[in-house]
Amino acid sequence: MANVAVVGAQWGDEGKGKIVDWLSERADVIVRFQGGHNAGHTLVVDGEVYKLHALPSGVVRPGKLSVIGNGVVLDPWHLLREIEQIRGQGVEITPDTLMIAENTPLILPFHGELDRAREDQATTGKIGTTGRGIGPAYEDKVGRRVIRVADLSDSATLETRVDRALVHHNALRAGLGLDPIDRDALLSALNEIAPQILPYAAPVWKVLADKRRQGKRILFEGAQGALLDIDFGTYPFVTSSNVIAGQAATGSGLGPDAVGFTLGIVKAYTTRVGEGPFPTELHDADGERLGTRGHEFGTTTGRKRRCGWFDACLVRQTCAISGMTGIALTKLDVLDGFETLKICVGYDLDGARLDHLPTASDRQARCTPVYEELPGWSESTEGARSWADLPAGAIKYVRRIEELIGCPVALLSTSPERDDTILVTDPFAD
Repeated sequence: MANVAVVGAQWGDEGKGKIVDWLSERADVIVRFQGGHNAGHTLVVDGEVYKLHALPSGVVRPGKLSVIGNGVVLDPWHLLREIEQIRGQGVEITPDTLMIAENTPLILPFHGELDRAREDQATTGKIGTTGRGIGPAYEDKVGRRVIRVADLSDSATLETRVDRALVHHNALRAGLGLDPIDRDALLSALNEIAPQILPYAAPVWKVLADKRRQGKRILFEGAQGALLDIDFGTYPFVTSSNVIAGQAATGSGLGPDAVGFTLGIVKAYTTRVGEGPFPTELHDADGERLGTRGHEFGTTTGRKRRCGWFDACLVRQTCAISGMTGIALTKLDVLDGFETLKICVGYDLDGARLDHLPTASDRQARCTPVYEELPGWSESTEGARSWADLPAGAIKYVRRIEELIGCPVALLSTSPERDDTILVTDPFAD
């Protein structure tokens, strides 16, 4: 059986949580391989709503192993709160069902403080960060001064790591007008939480290699979306990690050949949260209608999402960069009742026609969408579970998207309920 990587193909919020939950029933192991608790996945299972941020989506499924990989940055205090919240909804979470890579970097309280202080003091070019410390933690990782899960097991090592981090951060804080970090209080907090985190710690790379040899099916779960990738997203309005499918290998400790099928999650229209370019953004009644019908508010921040027509150029780019085998098209039902639908098929840049979004920010800002119009449909697609349940207009819309992005639809989602899914191609099949 093929292992599957699931990645967002737009700016996040594409409905990855539901699709990962749907696929996790077929998987044995579910692995988060990047991002932090700035990601938000909403699952609806038998009418119960679960909101996850740090935990892998498979954690709500009994009999599955959920893994937080080394490519994630982890706030240990948030994780424990989230575990208790999900336990309160009747889900059992133990070291037998949840595992954290020993080399996972930790988000500490001063990371969030730095994140918020820099955003608050930015006079121009605000990024729209969630302020949860994800970016500063990744900075410390590449700066070789981050505290990792394994460091919690030895007090001498922990003190050395903390001292190295404070030399850097106290200098930064002085420049931002923040008080120095209380070293003793930080060490006390870390030593207090260590016994609660360490039972989940493991050499994840070895565990996953063993699972793979045993023929277990592994599902790699991405966070955010490919257009927020630190290298290939709409820089600088991006997240601080690689979001594309290649990160599934380095963020978990398995080789690149471990991923057999890459599934891109694609919303039937386009949304984004925060700042940055958005060529097809709508500021009219159609945009309001998409936002209202799609309940477009961020799971993590509660911020209203910006809405616009489907951008085939952007999704074609992300399909190519992640090497997507197929896509899962979500929220098709939100488009029910539109008389006319538009798809962006290119851009106009100062009179020149482009088939991709340029890299330079100033050129991105000058791009205007070139649209193709398709007739909408009046019938409801909500809850459809087969092609026969879909109106002809909806099928035509889906087929046109496939043509424009150069990638087939493997799954089609028609409501938040996990069973309202049309399977075209089983990603786990060889």
